[in-house]
Amino acid sequence: MPALNVEFSDRELADLRQMAKERGTSMKALVREAAAADIARHRALQEGAEEFRRFFAAHAAEFAAAFPDDEPPTRGEAA
Repeated sequence: MPALNVEFSDRELADLRQMAKERGTSMKALVREAAAADIARHRALQEGAEEFRRFFAAHAAEFAAAFPDDEPPTRGEAA
């Protein structure tokens, strides 16, 4: 499995060591779990944003009718 060396300040390393001890896990497992959780969060945000874009595109006319003041000016129309 590929690996990655990560540098921490003395304070961060001490905090990680303490957290791992409190959770009864290794520092490696703690850092990997945190990174994996952030990756999952990032993917979920990307998927949610894409779903919103699809929904908005599919209902653009309805949004324009409901919120006409929020529509961008058309060409030749004063801003």
